[in-house]
Order: sequence, then structure tokens, then C-alpha cells
Amino acid sequence: MKKRLHSLLGLAAAALMLLNTAATQARAESATQALTKESVIETIKHNGVLRVGLTLFKPWAMRDKNGALIGFEIDVANKLAKDMGVDIEFVPTAWDGIIPALVAGKFDMIISGMTVTTKRNLTVNFSDAYGYSGVMLYVNKKKAEGLTSVAAFDSPEVTIAALRGSSAETTAKRHFPKAKLVLLDDQSAAFQEVLNGDVTAGLSSETEAKAQARTYPDAIATPFDSVLDPAPEAIALRKGDTDALNLLNNWIALQNDSGWLKARHEYWFRTNQWADLVPSK
Repeated sequence: MKKRLHSLLGLAAAALMLLNTAATQARAESATQALTKESVIETIKHNGVLRVGLTLFKPWAMRDKNGALIGFEIDVANKLAKDMGVDIEFVPTAWDGIIPALVAGKFDMIISGMTVTTKRNLTVNFSDAYGYSGVMLYVNKKKAEGLTSVAAFDSPEVTIAALRGSSAETTAKRHFPKAKLVLLDDQSAAFQEVLNGDVTAGLSSETEAKAQARTYPDAIATPFDSVLDPAPEAIALRKGDTDALNLLNNWIALQNDSGWLKARHEYWFRTNQWADLVPSK
């Protein structure tokens, strides 16, 4: 009798263990399904549109002579949408408000040459890097006369213009803490400040700084060939979306393996072939 009782108790314990395991698996599957449904990927698939937040900044994203958007980020976003089988909608947004706009759901992701920083990562998630860029110092020739090193610009007598909320602002504060920093909401306004001689110098992408020097050789120069603070650029997403991160990271890996990202980056950042497509100012 005791042997039979022990046997029955053993079977009951085993059955209970199986039930607990099944319940745990069911909860895990339910949680996984809930997370999947919450992913922005499901929203994009349902709506048939990928909404991308960006800020206009040469050569990442800019208007051509006909008003159409072109640039490296435009190529990246268009290729991603094509590979996903959905349409694309670009949402131009001021740089200093682009992360709050993403968090508020104004668009699905940021594809706008955003460099990865710990401070930004506290608010948004980042994909793997799909590009790298740095900041270059460009100067008004007359105002910068006699300043023969990068370190010489770290002076109270020097005024430096940069785009508000950009990596250029961070670089300026890191390398030129003694200089007077002028923050502007539009990159073209920063270039105009340098061109007019209202500031000593500005900080921008290498491509755009050199383009300004070519356009205004009598007024603007890039005296130092190296960039400051080269950093990885990635796609930004709202927190908690592992499915979207998985898709983006795999997509970036595929584009790196095929050479597509390198080719497009070379075109926009290492050549001037696109210059005639955009207005000179």
C-alpha cells in the first residue's frame, strides 16, 4: 500500500511539475507575442509606411534644386524601406527636438547621421553603426589669421559657431572650452556667420566644411586636414523594441557585406559628384 501511495505521489509531483513548466512556457510565449505586437516593425508592416525623422544637413540629407530630398541618409532610408517592402515618409525635424519627437511617436526611427553617445542612449536605443564621421574646423581667413594650430582656437578671443544639439556642439565644448560658442538652429546660418566674419570659425562635417571652402576660397578655409572626435553613426529607436533592433542590425550587416553602404558613403562623403545637384547656398 505504501509503495503504491509513494508511486501515486510521485506521479502527482511529476504532473504538477509538467503543469508548472507548461504554464511558464505559456507565460513566456504570451509575453513574447505581446512584445512582438508592440514592435514598431508591426506598425510599419500594418501601415505600409516607414516614417523617418531627419534633419537637413549636407551631405546627410538636403534638398536638390527641384526641392527633392537627397543625401546619404535618404539613400539609407529608401533602401531600408524598399527591402522591407513598404513606402517611405520623411519627417524633417529640428535637430534639438528630434529625439523627443521620436519618443512621442512622431515617426518610427531616426536616420539622420546621429552619433552614438551615452547621454542619448539613456533615452533611445541605437542600432549597430552604419557609418562613421567626425567634425572639422573651418575658419574665416581674416578672423583666424595667426591661429596656426587647433589648440590656438581654445581662447576667449575666439568665437566658434556650431549647430545646436549636434555633435559639433559637443566637440566645441570638449576641445575649445575657453572659446565663445555661438549655437544656431540651422547649419546654413552657422556657415553664414563664418562667411560674414561674425565669428572666427565653425564646426561641421568634413564634407560640408570643405565644400564651403571650395565655394568661398577667398573667405573660408579648412586649415587642418584631420577631423575631431570621429564617432559611429546609428539608427535611433524607441526603448524596448528588440524586434526592430534585430531587423536593423541584420539589415546593416547585409549592406556592409554587400559593399552597398561603403559605396554610398564614399559617394556622398569622399566625392563632390553630387555638388551640382544642390543649390550653391
